[in-house]
Amino acid sequence: MPLTGPSRTALGVAVHRAVHQVLDGGHIFADPFAKSILGPDSEGLIAERSSPQHRHMRSFVAVRSRFAQDFLAQAVARGVRQVVVLGAGLDTTALRNPNAAVFEVDHPVTQDWKRERIAGMNPPAGLRFVPVDFEQQNIADGLALAGFDLAAPAFFVWLGVVPYLTRNAIHATLDFAASIPGSEIVFDYSQAPERYPPKQRKLVMALVERVAALGEPFRSYFDPPEMTALLKSKGFGRIEDLGPREIGARYLNRRIQTGRAGGHVVWARR
Repeated sequence: MPLTGPSRTALGVAVHRAVHQVLDGGHIFADPFAKSILGPDSEGLIAERSSPQHRHMRSFVAVRSRFAQDFLAQAVARGVRQVVVLGAGLDTTALRNPNAAVFEVDHPVTQDWKRERIAGMNPPAGLRFVPVDFEQQNIADGLALAGFDLAAPAFFVWLGVVPYLTRNAIHATLDFAASIPGSEIVFDYSQAPERYPPKQRKLVMALVERVAALGEPFRSYFDPPEMTALLKSKGFGRIEDLGPREIGARYLNRRIQTGRAGGHVVWARR
């Protein structure tokens, strides 16, 4: 189903980030723009996602944002000045990193919606909008038109996107990221629902059905060994892949049974 309006899942992710600030004090990931980017309906949207049933997804959204920000900070400290946010939605990376050139790549419809949201928020001069449909258009062409330097290092942020893409689109995106010298990429991916324990599987299937009903179905799943092999085949030599056990230990102060399936966050560098 083609996207005819702004991404509803992008809005949902933004709401989870805002709820994390309100209910959890942003202790995993602090985002001063999370609430204001929701616009005048922020209070109602936050109230809708504040129930205990949303806690797990809220934590994962906060973790992946923190994971990306930590690696981005290291890259900027090394001198990287180009940041590409793929499937940006209502991402606030550009607002939080005003000294970098941030290229936001997203579907044109969702991007127009984002422009309206941040019009009064003094967006930084380095923010560049790059309208691209991942399934239909070439990312490199869109970025080049926006002033992206193909010969300079870049950091790619690709959160909440991979499960919604076909394998072909995922391969094409990784190929492009790997073609940039000194490139780094952070993204998340999902394992197939049948890999989850029964209790978690029920929650995952509810999410799968919900996003499908919104016209944004999950299309791709990966297991960790498969993802590692894929990244290595693209030329990424350094890889850090955190599953539920590692996420729990690093960010949630929680011990999780070894080997349990779940959402993963990945950093990879050429």
